[in-house]
Amino acid sequence: MNVVSTEKPAFLQIQDVVKDFDGFKAVNHVSLDIAKGEIFALLGSSGCGKSTLLRMLAGFELPTSGRIVLEGEDLSGLPPYRRPMNMMFQSYALFPHLTVWENIAFGLKREGLPAAQVSERVESMLKLVQLSQFAKRKPHQLSGGQQQRVALARSLAKQPRLLLLDEPLGALDKKLREQTQIELVNIIESVGVTCVMVTHDQEEAMTMACRIAIMSEGRFLQVGAPGDLYETPATRFVADFIGNVNLMDGTLDEDEADHCVVGSADCRHYVGHGITGTQNMAVTVALRPEKIHLSRNRPLGYDGQPDPYNTAQGTIKEMSYFGSYTVFHVQLGSGAMLKVSMTNTQRHRDDEFTWGDTVWAHWSRSAHVVLTQ
Repeated sequence: MNVVSTEKPAFLQIQDVVKDFDGFKAVNHVSLDIAKGEIFALLGSSGCGKSTLLRMLAGFELPTSGRIVLEGEDLSGLPPYRRPMNMMFQSYALFPHLTVWENIAFGLKREGLPAAQVSERVESMLKLVQLSQFAKRKPHQLSGGQQQRVALARSLAKQPRLLLLDEPLGALDKKLREQTQIELVNIIESVGVTCVMVTHDQEEAMTMACRIAIMSEGRFLQVGAPGDLYETPATRFVADFIGNVNLMDGTLDEDEADHCVVGSADCRHYVGHGITGTQNMAVTVALRPEKIHLSRNRPLGYDGQPDPYNTAQGTIKEMSYFGSYTVFHVQLGSGAMLKVSMTNTQRHRDDEFTWGDTVWAHWSRSAHVVLTQ
């Protein structure tokens, strides 16, 4: 996946857009700039407003207020069929009575393109999605992944300036979805079209998108690259929504420019960044399971003495084996459960942890972040 610089002039601008349904703001004052060539994902749970925003981009819904601008042109007065974009739906919406070739050609013929140009464009799209040998088949004769590629080819055939994807891989099973994510990104990037996609699947967004907007209750909570959202979430909601996380409530005991110390029920956290907070304010420490290590003995600090920070003792209550990694649920002294993910780099460890073992969990000073909201 290419990283697109957002320092370029904005290709698509969403300017303070609101969508009000009888007093309910499905989209609530959102603003966003998207660069040309970017694959951008709107990510959130059902009802967060992401699909409503996508439908406003497509012209199927009109904003209550605000503007949508594509390359300097305000789209407000344009109906869907006049907008220089195409939308691909989760259901693919292929015509069952038409062949693959005819499905891709349908929109081009409606536009009145000469037959020779239609044929050239369709053949080019079939080659792009690697379905030339299936041109004469009907949709029901294709696999789910192949149908998805036909729908994409049909969307790209009209050479839209903006491609809109609504849960593009939602109809596929998990393994096929993972395979198709990379294929889809490669096709979109080879064409160079700008893309906005809607998904509730965080892995899909993380795999495919250059940037992601996390939506909740009609608002953007955080916008950023996948790695930034995962490693430096801005709120508890974002930290909990993206991946697995341990959230530990505590109070701010010490705050300096280069570090802070947070006291919680089971340990004292030394965190390698300051937060410019106030003494004793309530905060939350966010710690990803894969950044935690387990040992039978209490870890030592830099001075060779038991480390007073970032360590907690507990008992293994549950274990879940996932092949490449194992997740341990460690019950701490307060009763809180700490999730720890350990990679299975060996077929058999010399010192296997198991149910009921007393262990020490420990993590580095750069492993966690402190959240104030």
